[in-house]
Amino acid sequence: MKKIFLLCIILISSYTSIAQLNNYKNGDIVNDFTVTDTSGVTHNLYTYTAEGKYVYIDFFYAACGGCQTFMPIFNEFYDKYGCNAGDVVCISINSGADKDAVVIDFENAHGGAFNHAPAVSIDGGCEAVITDFNPMYYPAKCVIGPDNSMIDSDISPNNSVEDLEAAFPSSFNPQPIDCSLSSDEYASDFDFSIFPNPTNGNDITIKLDGYNSATLSIFDILGKKVFTNTLTTATQKIYPNLNKGIYFVSILNNRDARKITRKLIVK
Repeated sequence: MKKIFLLCIILISSYTSIAQLNNYKNGDIVNDFTVTDTSGVTHNLYTYTAEGKYVYIDFFYAACGGCQTFMPIFNEFYDKYGCNAGDVVCISINSGADKDAVVIDFENAHGGAFNHAPAVSIDGGCEAVITDFNPMYYPAKCVIGPDNSMIDSDISPNNSVEDLEAAFPSSFNPQPIDCSLSSDEYASDFDFSIFPNPTNGNDITIKLDGYNSATLSIFDILGKKVFTNTLTTATQKIYPNLNKGIYFVSILNNRDARKITRKLIVK
């Protein structure tokens, strides 16, 4: 009996560690996609990455036992980092086996006591994504960086939030955000603009709209922070001395933890 029990444990451990993709390896540039989740919200990969976000994808289907077991962990991770309003975006992509109604029932039954990540069924265009990524097993999880490259095509194991966080690049250290603060409550009174853009990399003007106490951070295309500054006035010049390339300027509102990211081009 002990031998049978140990064999079961080994098989379960093996199952949770072999999730992978057939069509992408680490470092590959990932094709763009647009999907619509079960709530009718559209998600475009390149829009998220252009904002400097890291995109986590969970591949699942409703009858998959492992998917049922590990979906609450993915949702807890989504909840911890601000429900897609921060630097991390989470999307669940169905294998193509299920329609919206089945996916909604699946989330209700197995999603756990957290805010649930957007889920895309066959009704929302999941088939094209599945064909492009071609998961070998379910569940499978991967993360894509701001430069549209595959950061980790095989997040394994993925038995905890810490396992998902282990896929962060060493230069990426997102802060947890309460989902209640990541809503659009302050959308109308907080924004910023960059002048000029494109720029020569120095003598850049940041104009804040709304609350004028914020922290500015600039990241290169690999997600490495290359400049930071505190903004205390509505219009403020910064001198980051950037080399040619593409950067992402993130400004964190110090009042409510709302963060907005813009692309900056240095010529």
